[in-house]
Amino acid sequence: MKKPLVPTAYVLLNSDLGSDESIISEVKQILAEENVKYEVQGVYGVYDIVLKLTSDDAEKLRAIITNKVRKISKVQSTLTMMVIEEQENL
Repeated sequence: MKKPLVPTAYVLLNSDLGSDESIISEVKQILAEENVKYEVQGVYGVYDIVLKLTSDDAEKLRAIITNKVRKISKVQSTLTMMVIEEQENL
């Protein structure tokens, strides 16, 4: 049985040194006001924070990432990967 397709995005964030916890806190605060499911974690490696967003509306995800997450102070850069919904049920 195929599961329903749900727009999903993974966002990798680079932050200013030592600002991971404050950025994670701000992401949680921003997303609490939105109707999206999310997971956010600090990680070791090239990126500092990984954010997974899911919503019934792909455009809403794009707007949140562009207009809110990317504008958080101390976020140096982001890399966004949108899941190819057509391939989820292969």
